[in-house]
Amino acid sequence: MNEPQAARILDGTVVAQEVEAEVAAASARLPFRLGLAVVCVGNDPASEIYVRSKAKKARELGIDGIERIFPDTLSEAELLDVVASLNEDDAVDGILVQLPLPRRIDAQKVIDAIDPRKDVDGFHPINVGLLHLGRRALVPCTPAGVMRLIAATGEAIEGKHAVIIGRSNIVGKPMAALLLNASATVTICHSRTRDLAAVAREADILVAAIGQPLFVTDDFVKPGAIVIDVGMNRVEAGFAPRLAHDAGKSQLLAKNGSVLVGDVDFARVRERAAWITPVPRGVGPMTIAMLMHNTVEAAMRRRG
Repeated sequence: MNEPQAARILDGTVVAQEVEAEVAAASARLPFRLGLAVVCVGNDPASEIYVRSKAKKARELGIDGIERIFPDTLSEAELLDVVASLNEDDAVDGILVQLPLPRRIDAQKVIDAIDPRKDVDGFHPINVGLLHLGRRALVPCTPAGVMRLIAATGEAIEGKHAVIIGRSNIVGKPMAALLLNASATVTICHSRTRDLAAVAREADILVAAIGQPLFVTDDFVKPGAIVIDVGMNRVEAGFAPRLAHDAGKSQLLAKNGSVLVGDVDFARVRERAAWITPVPRGVGPMTIAMLMHNTVEAAMRRRG
């Protein structure tokens, strides 16, 4: 008998570059300059780096990347005023407020205040509703990126059984809506799902977005499935025994004291799946690429 082949790698950096090339071409063709405003509140260095990277990427693609970084002392009312001014600014096509916000600020109130035509995160209730109605909407960036990755396999979605592990408003629920709109049969699993592994094994397309390192093992995966790992978990030395079977990750952990892993046990699942995304270089690069795509989409729709 022939030995089963390891899954092909869905390299998110390659697909993201394709999206970015499309964005750069579109921004060059348009008779106006696009603008993306990225807002950050607080003193979290990781959030500041992420905000600056988004604005920098925008500028690389011909979009005005506007950074609005505020101290932790900014009040909810002041943040709402910032959002209102960006809503009124005709040079701004997309508004993104970096989450999480300080606990004293109601994040949902801030999201609701963003003009839905400029809601490039796709979190405003109007965009959420339009997505679930199957109508044209600004779609959350990570699920949109996952759809682009699935398309890169060349496999049809129609008629496939898709299983999503995780029911968050940011990934799980919009992911389900996108797959349903593409005529997949969709199952959402979560912490209360009975015999989760057995349900996952039914999937032609398996999307893991649960935030638990190496949660999805080969026991969850049907041979030949497409496996998309949305998880991004940093683990430290105490995690070494669970990575002993993965030489690459074990070496990085020993060298650096920590390593990034996904929700999927990549080394084991790769032996069963047909396609798999790595962590890093999988879904992560797609999120920023689709943010840029959404900025172009928002600009073209708002400006007619």
